[in-house]
Amino acid sequence: MDRWLNRVAVVTGASSGIGSACCKDLVAKGMVVVGLARREERLQELKASLPKDQQSRFHGRKCDVSVEQQVIEAFAWIDKTLGGADVLVNNAGIAGKLQITDPDNAADLRAVLDTNVLGVSWCTREAFRSLQSRKVNDGHVVIINSIAGHIVPVMPGVGFKMYAPSKHAVTALTEVLRQEFQQKKTATKITSISPGAVDTEIIDDKIKEAMPDFPMLRAENVADAVTYCIQTPPNVQIHELTIKPVGELL
Repeated sequence: MDRWLNRVAVVTGASSGIGSACCKDLVAKGMVVVGLARREERLQELKASLPKDQQSRFHGRKCDVSVEQQVIEAFAWIDKTLGGADVLVNNAGIAGKLQITDPDNAADLRAVLDTNVLGVSWCTREAFRSLQSRKVNDGHVVIINSIAGHIVPVMPGVGFKMYAPSKHAVTALTEVLRQEFQQKKTATKITSISPGAVDTEIIDDKIKEAMPDFPMLRAENVADAVTYCIQTPPNVQIHELTIKPVGELL
């Protein structure tokens, strides 16, 4: 991690779960971290929870990644205030509440696609623009995908709604971005990390109650994977990393 010391990482969906765990881990390892999230008070709580000697390296900023203008303004602030983003962890995501065949579900379906697909696209575009404008050639984009971005397990009574289609789109998006990075003659890396079930707020409490023995990862497990991927040597790119809890059958 030495080459990332005091360089800037941006983590979306930073107010809880995987995003919060990534912020804590990257700050502890010497990076300057900008946490983006809709819940500003949670970002303040996250900063206060850090050791005193690490708090100055964490910057929370309110940003809804589903709103393009907010993303543009957030990255412009990062460029102006901190010199620009070197690492991006696209973590923000929502599961949605309604099934695709439910009535009056347009707003719910759009919210999932706007956050999980377009939010990733806009954040990656702005991070890459910053890297290119500063002639930084060794950036890294990490996308927190899902096992549901590769298969659609049958889960009676639960269902994956628009979440699985959005994550399948993210799998394709990762490959398209990898090709674009190569076409533009940059060494910026991109990695998709696809965990199985993770014990975070995205999994409804009713599901946890219905399946109390279902094995799940911890948010810190995924944060460890992010660190592992970004510290690979220049000639190594981990394109896809799948993580499952021991005992998961999906």
